[in-house]
Amino acid sequence: MTRLLIAALLLCASGAQAQALDFSDTEVRAILRHGPWPAPWAPDPTNRASGNGEAVALGERLFFDPRLSPSGKVLCATCHAPFRAWQDGRARAFGLAEVDRNTQGLLNVRYGRWFGWDGAGDSLWAQSVRPILEPREMGGSAAQVAALVRADAELACRYEKVFGAPPPASDLAVLAGVGKALAAFEETLVSGRSPFDDFRDALAGRDFSSMKRYPEAAQRGLRIFVGRGNCNACHFGPAFTNGEFHDTGVPFFIKGGVDPGRHGGIRKLQANPLNLLGAYNDDASGASAVKTRQVAEEHRNFGEFKVPSLRNVARTAPYMHDGSLPALADVVRHYSEVSPDRLHSDGIPLVKALHLSEAESADLVAFLESLSETASALPPRRPVEPCR
Repeated sequence: MTRLLIAALLLCASGAQAQALDFSDTEVRAILRHGPWPAPWAPDPTNRASGNGEAVALGERLFFDPRLSPSGKVLCATCHAPFRAWQDGRARAFGLAEVDRNTQGLLNVRYGRWFGWDGAGDSLWAQSVRPILEPREMGGSAAQVAALVRADAELACRYEKVFGAPPPASDLAVLAGVGKALAAFEETLVSGRSPFDDFRDALAGRDFSSMKRYPEAAQRGLRIFVGRGNCNACHFGPAFTNGEFHDTGVPFFIKGGVDPGRHGGIRKLQANPLNLLGAYNDDASGASAVKTRQVAEEHRNFGEFKVPSLRNVARTAPYMHDGSLPALADVVRHYSEVSPDRLHSDGIPLVKALHLSEAESADLVAFLESLSETASALPPRRPVEPCR
């Protein structure tokens, strides 16, 4: 469809007061790639508990159980609070102590390929046990978690229902099972539809009267996003992320040194006995382990961090891997003014200063705000019934 025809149809549909922009064919194709939402999903082949209702119930129980931490004071929901879009609103996460990075929300985590800011998790279930073992977060161990599951009759019963056998003698095997149950629950956390989704679907169906309901400022911001801003080079697809890692020009200095980002994450991944090359991967085909087998440390990975999803982004401040930018306007300003001298010279330079005007910056913020779900009702907690 040509720009002229779009403009004509818009005028016919709504008269001289038409509010929808005349997006070009190229822009329309780029916009449509960000949907439909919710995106299709299939259970994780590396996790036999994925999609299992019993596993979801066990995972939810564990998610809100402070006993996963020896202190009894920290639980998964400490940093991933449901009422805060499943994160904590802090610049840097705080469990037993403050850590170096911002808490990533759990909404839509099931669409991920790598997990954590540094990609040290190659599966959601392996990533789910990382905070349990981290001394500054929950401070637990495989032995402590396994002992809890074996000693608690309710947890042991639910574990057996999910995996078909009582908790085994291997502490690491029990820990893997706990991670898989947690992941089964986390996979159910999906954000609702946003104003952008309604506009995108109206655009796909050429429903011009519905398109008018989308604010003009958001439309102008969308044009920047898919156009000269080139934001969708990294934030593309229905989840608005390519799931990979980039240097975005944010400093990676931390107390006592630097945060190596993806470079250090690859090292952690390769040393993790729960990675997909290990004995606890349930994918007998081996296909899921190819990415882990092929990944290798490269100099360019230093200071690279995972591209987050932009869905519900207006509800997950502060921003960036270190939580250093308090508001979306600050994020837009960062990308408008980022210095090329700050970016390392290895790899493909995707980030360039956008040099946006004040009005353009406001439009881009309006678009980003339109990616948050219209309703934010929390999913009801499942009724707790004794395991039999």
